[in-house]
Amino acid sequence: MTLETELLQMGRSARLAAAELRSASAEQRSAGIRAMARALWADRGGILAANAEDMKAATVHHDRLRLDEERLEAIAVALEQIAGLPDSVGVEMERWQRPNGLDIARVRTPIGVIGMIYESRPNVTADAAAICLRSGNSVILRSGSEALRSSLAIHGALERGLAEAGLPEAAVQIVRTPDREAVGQLLRGLDGAIDLIIPRGGRALVERVQQDARVPVLGHLEGVCHTYVHSAADPQMAAEIVRNAKLRRVSVCGSTETLLIDRDAAARLLPEIAAALDGCELRGDELARSVVPMEPATEADWHTEYLAPVLAVRTVDGVDEAVQHIATYGTGHTEAIITEDPAAAAHFLDQVDSAIVMWNASTQFADGGEFGFGAEIGIATGKLHARGPVGPEQLTTFKYVVRGEGQVRP
Repeated sequence: MTLETELLQMGRSARLAAAELRSASAEQRSAGIRAMARALWADRGGILAANAEDMKAATVHHDRLRLDEERLEAIAVALEQIAGLPDSVGVEMERWQRPNGLDIARVRTPIGVIGMIYESRPNVTADAAAICLRSGNSVILRSGSEALRSSLAIHGALERGLAEAGLPEAAVQIVRTPDREAVGQLLRGLDGAIDLIIPRGGRALVERVQQDARVPVLGHLEGVCHTYVHSAADPQMAAEIVRNAKLRRVSVCGSTETLLIDRDAAARLLPEIAAALDGCELRGDELARSVVPMEPATEADWHTEYLAPVLAVRTVDGVDEAVQHIATYGTGHTEAIITEDPAAAAHFLDQVDSAIVMWNASTQFADGGEFGFGAEIGIATGKLHARGPVGPEQLTTFKYVVRGEGQVRP
C-alpha cells in the first residue's frame, strides 16, 4: 500500500468514526476519555521506554520532548479533567421565534475530522485525542519524527482505551511514518476528509501549514508576548510577575518576550525587576540601560520570540504608547499590564487587540489547563472562529435547527 493510499484510507475511516461520535452520548465520550487515561497510566513503562529511545536519538534535547512518570501522571490527570468538562455538543446557544411562528435554534455541533500536525511534543498526542473526543470530532495525528516513538506508544494506549469504551478506534489515528510527504497529503485534505488542520510547533512548521494547506487552519505563528509595568504598579508584585512570566518556562509560547515599563517609573521599579530576573539576559533601550546595565536592544529584538532566558526591555510614555508598541510588534497572543490603577488597566484591556489580555497576572497563564479546559490543542491568534486556548468548545461549530408547523414562504 502506498503512503497516499494509506492516508486516504485513514481519512475515510476518520470520516466514518466522526459520524459515530456525532451520535454517541456525552456519557459515552466521557467514558472513552477516562478509559484512555487509565490505559495511558497502565502503559507508562512502555511509553517511558519509547521516550527514552526518542531522547537518545534526538539531535537537540528539547525539554518538551522529555517524559517522566510525573509528566505522564499530569497528562492522565488532564484527560480526566477533560472527561469531566461540560459537553458542548448539542447545546443550544440561542433560540428564538419569528413572527411567522418559526422556531429557530443555534445548536453546537462537532466540526468533523481534525488533522493535528505537531513537533516534539508527545503530550499533544493525548491532549488532542481527548479534546477532539470530548467535542465529538475524530482526529488524525501527525507527530514530529523526534517524538514519533513516544507518540506511537501513547497512541497505542489511547486505542485500547477507545476499544474498552466501545468507541471506534478510528476516532484517534496516527500517521506511523516520519515521511514528510505525509504532511503534504494531510494539507491537501485527504480527498475532502479533513475539515480543519491545527499545527502546533515552531514558526517553520506553522508557516508551511498556513501557506500550503487547502483546508482551513487554526493556529499561531509566534508568541511575542508583552508584560507592561505601569507607573502605578506595586514593586514587589511587578518583580514577581515579570520573573514568572519570563522564567517559569522560557520555552512556552506564553512566556513574556518584551518588558514594557513607564519611563517615569523605570528608575524606581526596574532595578528590583532586574534583580528578580537573575540568570536572564536583558536587552534594553537607552533609558533602560541607564538604569540597569544590560545589552543594547536592536529593532529585531522587539520582533523576537526568544524561547530562551532573554528579555527585551523598552521604556514607554504611558498606556497608549505601550498599546501602540504591542500593536506594532506583537503577534496577537498574550499581553499583561501590572498596575494598581483600575482606570489604566481598563484602558489597556480594552485597547489591546490580542487573543488574551491580563491584569496583574503572569502571561504564563495563557494555557488551556489554566483556563479550566483540562488541556488545550493550541493557542489561536486569528480572529475567525476561535481565539486563545483552543479547548473542546472551540472545536465545535454550529447549525441552525428550524421547527415549523407547515409554514411556506410567500
